[in-house]
Amino acid sequence: MPARSIGSGTISFGLVSIPIRLYVATHSESVSFNLLHEKCGSRIRQQTFCPVCERVVERNELVKGYQFQKDRYVTFTDEELRALEAEANRSIDIQEFVPLSKVDPVYFENAHYLGPDKGAEKAYHLLARAMRETGKVALAELVRGGKEHLVLIRPYDGGLALHTMYYADEVRPFADVPVGDDPKLRANELEMAARLVEQLAAGEFHPEKFKDEYRERLQGVVEKKVAGEEIRVSEPEQPRGQVIDLMEALKASLARREERAAPSVRPAAGKRRPAARTPGTERQGGRRRVQKK
Repeated sequence: MPARSIGSGTISFGLVSIPIRLYVATHSESVSFNLLHEKCGSRIRQQTFCPVCERVVERNELVKGYQFQKDRYVTFTDEELRALEAEANRSIDIQEFVPLSKVDPVYFENAHYLGPDKGAEKAYHLLARAMRETGKVALAELVRGGKEHLVLIRPYDGGLALHTMYYADEVRPFADVPVGDDPKLRANELEMAARLVEQLAAGEFHPEKFKDEYRERLQGVVEKKVAGEEIRVSEPEQPRGQVIDLMEALKASLARREERAAPSVRPAAGKRRPAARTPGTERQGGRRRVQKK
């Protein structure tokens, strides 16, 4: 079934304009729940309640407020907010081209696919191929919902993908994360850690190897509940705190990996090991000859 477009636009760079269509690239498979009233099993409705007036308020009584101090707000009408919106524009304006390796993945927010609109196939593939051959991706600006968005366009699987990006001031500095002082590492610790990394290394990323095991377990229980089976829940065993010797942990990890990687030395089934030769015997012509004294 062909993908359904969710919008259209134009990629612009220089004097070139490429009409495109936008497609959803990803979706979440996370299992979601609804809140029910335990007594009757009905789904509840959430209402907007004012704790000062002590009553439920209607939607037409609400205004938007921006908190500038604790419990202090400035309010905005819908007309005021609309006046601040960027002018509606379907153009995705490319600002610059950069190497993909220079863009940290922490800035990626979500992904969409871009496909050519009618009659734009040649220009579309020309841009995709040019970026592939130069190893560059495009940083561009997209207007959506009255707001400018930073986006990245990159070659993907014979076409183009678009990632919405966080702005620099939306990414928290890693310096805020406590990591402790830089410890002194011994050369043999680094060597063993590097060996373990190499043993676990793969030449390519294969996402199909990884499964959402929690979702699979949960769906299995859902199927049993729907079928009317009784489910017994046991308390998970709490892990005990352990003091880990880093060097011993590295050695044990390497030993386990090497044991798994080692080829089997057992003889094939149905075959016997050849008998060990004793002094004074030798093989000749496929037969054993015993030398006479």
